[in-house]
Amino acid sequence: MLTHFVVAFGVLGLLTIAPGPDMAVVTGRALAAGAGDALRTVGGIATGLLLWGALTVAGLTAVLAASPAAHLSVKLLGAGYLVFLGGQALWHNRSAAHPGHTDTGPAASGSPWRTGLVTNVLNPKIAVFYTGLLPTLAPPGLSSAWAMTLLVLLHATLTLAWLGSYVLLLSRAGPVLHKPRIRRALGRTTGVALIGFGLAVATASG
Repeated sequence: MLTHFVVAFGVLGLLTIAPGPDMAVVTGRALAAGAGDALRTVGGIATGLLLWGALTVAGLTAVLAASPAAHLSVKLLGAGYLVFLGGQALWHNRSAAHPGHTDTGPAASGSPWRTGLVTNVLNPKIAVFYTGLLPTLAPPGLSSAWAMTLLVLLHATLTLAWLGSYVLLLSRAGPVLHKPRIRRALGRTTGVALIGFGLAVATASG
């Protein structure tokens, strides 16, 4: 059983640290509103994972993964939301270039926890991962429900640790990141990345 958990830890760790929409959203929130908002965004992302996990244990994500229409709906909603966040970041970045601007634009508005939650809940790849790959990582000797619960909790914990550490790293680099030129460059990069992730989700064949 220990070997299975080590393998699961490795696979989930690689999935967690791979750059994706969650990291882009957290970066945008950190740049727009600071480390506190970014950490609350991380909390929303972890909550989204727990919600997907609960749906997986209940068997509902398998229905989503098996229904082309439902999967397409979630995929398009998720893609649209990422593009919307990317557009917000670019607009906020453009506004920040004007003298007298303060960081109260769209990218810093709204609940950060809700932003993280919605970003994760509208990611159909999590549903596919939880119904396709996650069961193969389940250690033997445990019931399916208990095994999936432990794996989801492990994934959420890794996500909190990784993205939380990333936010703290960004906060330590605050003096550099607050230089106008670097801040604008990172803002543009984050906005373009979010739009790119959205388009990738929309056009993905899976």
